[in-house]
Amino acid sequence: MSISATTPDEAIPRALSPWLTFLFAAACGLVAANLYYGQPLAGPISADLGFTPAATGLIVTLTQIGYGLGLLLIVPLGDLTENRRLVLMLITVSAVALIGAALSSTPTTFLVASLSIGLSSVAVQVLVPFAANMAPDATRGQVVGNVMSGLLCGIMLARPFASFVAEASSWHVVYYVTAALMLVLAVVLRINLPVRVPKTKLRYGELLASMGHLALTSRVLQRRALYQAGMFGAFSLFWTTTPLLLASPTFGLTQNGIALFALAGAAGAVASPIAGRLADRGMTKIASTLAMLLGMAAFLISHFAADGSLTALLLLTAAAILLDFGVTTNLVCGQRAIYALNPEHRSRLNGLFMATFFAGGALGSALGGWAYATGGWTMTAWIGFCFPALAFLLFLTEGRGK
Repeated sequence: MSISATTPDEAIPRALSPWLTFLFAAACGLVAANLYYGQPLAGPISADLGFTPAATGLIVTLTQIGYGLGLLLIVPLGDLTENRRLVLMLITVSAVALIGAALSSTPTTFLVASLSIGLSSVAVQVLVPFAANMAPDATRGQVVGNVMSGLLCGIMLARPFASFVAEASSWHVVYYVTAALMLVLAVVLRINLPVRVPKTKLRYGELLASMGHLALTSRVLQRRALYQAGMFGAFSLFWTTTPLLLASPTFGLTQNGIALFALAGAAGAVASPIAGRLADRGMTKIASTLAMLLGMAAFLISHFAADGSLTALLLLTAAAILLDFGVTTNLVCGQRAIYALNPEHRSRLNGLFMATFFAGGALGSALGGWAYATGGWTMTAWIGFCFPALAFLLFLTEGRGK
């Protein structure tokens, strides 16, 4: 169904139709996946384009840097400019950047494309508060959870998809296919998304300055962002280092085997709608407690999963599912909490929230690589345990009703 009438904040529909909810979720998943195709393809891309060993890491890092910049500089525009136009512009840029990556013949051109892919992929973080603004208060958590399930499926399926396609053809085909998907997605969203005009009348500079004020004064934002930074740090550490463990002589899995293992993580997306419903019922504290305990339990279980046996592989798979359940649940609870603060600030709050826990993820990835090289899986798992444990200790200091 097409919805083309202008819908300012005060005239947003009372509920999202199942079709629009699915469309938001699918769009978030497809766009978020663009951030992760380069991870399993870094080796083939490096060999094909002539990256030095030291520069290979930039294939992923430049995408992450672009995304981080976009969270702070582009996502806040969701409170200032018409949302559908912003989303369509970003997705179109994504398509161009993906084509640029596919056509790259030198490291420099590929890295410029990678940076652009990261910047434009923040369309996801415009879509999530867009959907939240369209939902009534009573079901906002459920809507956010459903949309986030799509986003998380995209994240977890991107790596195995890229691995399978590249093995069957080449890494270039991965980027051509995903560019085509972005163009199709832009057309579908253009037809179906409503036009949402924010009420904010600030200039861009004032909008960015207001983010500093929000970051310094909102205790809910500060706490929820730090909780999720701990959880996402654990998530990034786990998914950075488990491919190294599984590819080692201990397990000896092939690239396709590792891709199949990564599919297990997609089960965590099931937690999104459940977490949203719990948050809508005022059970955020219970859900957050469970989420952080699951994060800690995942790394404790993984200590028994390093001998290369079938049992060890099954335990590691269980740890992946538990961790992803925990991270997903805590994420949805956090978004539900910050979206309840002020409808006019949702995009800025979302940008700050995402940028903070994204920094936690970057720290987790960096520490994970160092820990695995220095002390193997045992040291890695203990450091991973510390991320949700520290988040939980901070959570325990919350005052009643906060």
